Amino acid sequence: MICLFAFSFTPAVRGQQPVSNIHIGFCYPLSTNGSRAAEYTNNASFHVLAGLSKEEKAFSFAGISNVVKDKISGFQFAGISNHVKNRAEGFQFAGILNQDGKHMKGFQFAGIYNGVDTVDGFQFAGFLNRTKTVNGFQFAGFSNIARKDVDGFQFAGFNNITGGSFKGFQFAGFVNKVKDVDGFQFAGFINLAKKVRGLQFAGFINIADSSDHSLALVNIIKNGEMNIGLTTDETQTTLLSFRSGGRVLYGIIGVGANWKTNSSYMAMEGGFGVHLPFSKSFRVNTELTSTYLEDWKKGFYYKNSVRILPAIKLSPRIELIGGPSVNFSSTNTEDGMKMIKKDFWHKYSDGDKHQMFIGYTAGVQVRL
Repeated sequence: MICLFAFSFTPAVRGQQPVSNIHIGFCYPLSTNGSRAAEYTNNASFHVLAGLSKEEKAFSFAGISNVVKDKISGFQFAGISNHVKNRAEGFQFAGILNQDGKHMKGFQFAGIYNGVDTVDGFQFAGFLNRTKTVNGFQFAGFSNIARKDVDGFQFAGFNNITGGSFKGFQFAGFVNKVKDVDGFQFAGFINLAKKVRGLQFAGFINIADSSDHSLALVNIIKNGEMNIGLTTDETQTTLLSFRSGGRVLYGIIGVGANWKTNSSYMAMEGGFGVHLPFSKSFRVNTELTSTYLEDWKKGFYYKNSVRILPAIKLSPRIELIGGPSVNFSSTNTEDGMKMIKKDFWHKYSDGDKHQMFIGYTAGVQVRL
């Protein structure tokens, strides 16, 4: 069969570089191009196990692996791996691994790993993408690693690590780590950056040198703001809270206790806020919070609140805060149902009491 193909598809030679319309074989050197396969430019290649060539123009297929010494264009498919020394342009698919040397332009898919210097297009790997520069879309089930810059969309089930600047949208199930961000950064647990221009959101913590719009329960921003505060509200819940963030957005996390009922309620609070400055000594803080009271035996009481808190600075580090709030509460305990007597809406459902009412929050905080 190999002899028949060799007879039927006689390659043309252009100068010093041989060209073949169709390259067919079993594995190197058992193919129509024989031992000189690495010198050939092919329009199409089909190999049962593995193929070797200098350049592929349109289509290349191998049951196990494609090895191209220079570049490919068009569609490349391998059951296990594709290896291109210089440039890939088009669609590249491998069951396990794509390894390109310098540049990938188009769509790259690998069941486990993609590795290339520069990506211009779409890159997908079931486990890991490792690149130098990305322009386009990068997706990995576990991790994306870019040694320099990323411009586009980056998604990873666990983490994104970018050594240079990131511009666009970055999402990771656990952690994003990047030098500079211009766009949107989201992580299920933590974001690490130096300079952020845009929105930074994390389920727990953001760490940056500079970030005006940083949303997480805890935000460690070098040029930002961190405050320890003591507040109380209409339910006599007293909280020691940590407010941290940038010039505009901040996060809230707090613990404390409730003193209004006979139950030993432990209080926990989390939320987000916005600074609205009016002068050096006066601003208004708008907050969205959730407060949860737990006595570990009888049941629960939780309250979601929207607060408008005017704040007056008594000194560069001490600030008085206080103002009204609109609240929605839900409880399944007798003490919780008696917590608020005056409301503008309430409802009983399956033994729980739901209420909406006007309240207040007041306290003092110290800037760290």
